Amino acid sequence: MAGIKDIAKKSGYSISTVSYALNNSPKVTAQTRAQILQVAKELKYVPNGAARMLRVRKTKIIGCFLSDYSGSFYGQLLKGIRQTLNHEGYELIVCSGAASRRLLLEKMMDGAIILDVAFSDQDLLYYADLGHKIALLDRELKHDNITTALLDNQLGARLAMQKLLIMKISRLYLVKGPESSYDAKQRLMAARQVASEHGFLEIVEIDGNFTKISGTMAAKQIFTKNCPTQPIGIFCLNDEMAVGFYDYLRNSSWKIGGNLYIVGFDNVELASYLHPKLTTVDYSAARWGQLATQNLLRLLEGSVGIHEKISVTLVKGASC
Repeated sequence: MAGIKDIAKKSGYSISTVSYALNNSPKVTAQTRAQILQVAKELKYVPNGAARMLRVRKTKIIGCFLSDYSGSFYGQLLKGIRQTLNHEGYELIVCSGAASRRLLLEKMMDGAIILDVAFSDQDLLYYADLGHKIALLDRELKHDNITTALLDNQLGARLAMQKLLIMKISRLYLVKGPESSYDAKQRLMAARQVASEHGFLEIVEIDGNFTKISGTMAAKQIFTKNCPTQPIGIFCLNDEMAVGFYDYLRNSSWKIGGNLYIVGFDNVELASYLHPKLTTVDYSAARWGQLATQNLLRLLEGSVGIHEKISVTLVKGASC
């Protein structure tokens, strides 16, 4: 593989002049740079990225560690992250799995954005102690090298519950998310609090895991034992599970928005095609990614980490 010395030998320029040209330095003329770059092209020269990182102590790369890639949510989140990084001259690497953590530990990236329950709190604090800069989207941790951008799950769950409780329902079902999910735990906690504050005791919690099939299974569990007599309410802690309810109830005697009220959370694109339109909690995943990235870049510049909430609103549909 050709190096700077090979380019210098063939072009007739000194090693320092070649280095200036390859790094786009104003110390060489445009004509000299063009001649050197032509020789580099002929020799199929490839810059040594590792050497450059050692020299400047920056990779200009940010890693985003995710537990999953599926669904429109991740696409919008990554869109916000990528656009912000590109504007600041950074590149993005999306990672998953324990083996990819070495990219952070070996300083192959300048910082990390993490939405992955596979990272333990202890691991993250250890990485931060080593000086790694981290933006968290899925938990609250305090450290000088950690910044957080968290969804306001509790407000969203309160809005959803308050909407259901004004519908004069006789019973309320909460379809939960994964026990390991920060978002699911925050939503569930707030939902329980609202039910308690309103003195609503007819509440049943059903296990779910944020997937459509778990919503279908929850619906089956509820409606094989109930006939449509008095109105009931369903709070699915995410929209994908609500979609599972719609599928199960398509040919049933229950009428969504009539004797059955459903509220979801996340306002995913798929929910917009449901009929009747789903009442759900909305936020911008792209904005979430943008804010997390901006906060991480501030950390990298030496500023104090910012901890903020991503705002949510209730989008009213005919399902409640």
